[in-house]
Amino acid sequence: MLKRIAVAGCLLLGSLGSAWADAPTYVVGAGGTYRPFEFENSKKELEGFDIDIIKAIAKASDFNVKLINTPWEGIFATLGTGDRDIIISGITITDKRKQMVDFSHPYFPAEQSIVTAAGSKIDSIASLKDKKVGVVNSSTGDIVVSDVLGKNSTAIKRFDNTPLVLQELHEDGIDAAVGDVGVVKYYIKTHPEKKFALVSDAKFERQYFGIAVAKGNTALLEKINQGLASIIADGTYAKIYKTWFDEQVPTLPAQ
Repeated sequence: MLKRIAVAGCLLLGSLGSAWADAPTYVVGAGGTYRPFEFENSKKELEGFDIDIIKAIAKASDFNVKLINTPWEGIFATLGTGDRDIIISGITITDKRKQMVDFSHPYFPAEQSIVTAAGSKIDSIASLKDKKVGVVNSSTGDIVVSDVLGKNSTAIKRFDNTPLVLQELHEDGIDAAVGDVGVVKYYIKTHPEKKFALVSDAKFERQYFGIAVAKGNTALLEKINQGLASIIADGTYAKIYKTWFDEQVPTLPAQ
């Protein structure tokens, strides 16, 4: 769905060297409930890591974007109906989803991470045995920890969201937590007083987030991939990553 006229209320971004009226505008769907990737601010505007990334890609590839808060349920269908041109919403690239949409090159490593109090001797997923571990109920972290401790283990404490898990860790109600690396890194960055440490483990499956377009929309996908490669090469990606997470900018698969 290509728009070549300005739409009231849309966010227009493009190369400063070209006339904005001549640059295409693509409608971008993003959920507003997955902090820090995409969430609504006090002005009901979308912001977050994903939002900064798609804006930077748009600028690098000379197109504009109109951002629309789109509920996760049904978000993929909006590409098929033409209501959205692009979706970026912390979407893990999977073989099943590849049957429905086409994905960009990976832009964020989506994996689990162990969170401990600074100075803890916990150094791997195996060392969680005989420990009290907090997870978000029914999350990937819940599945991972259940494999180690047993699904019905009383040592697993389940919560509704990551901030609740990490507050429990801060209050010494649990020995460790396991959660999405991006979410926990953001929490640690915004709560430095809580003195947490991150522990990775090679046994955690590494997956990646991708930007999705409708099946067969190769022209748009090429623009997105070119823009992504550009912002990685010129340091824009690293700057955005450090703003939301930490100094440990990941090395992404070859673009």
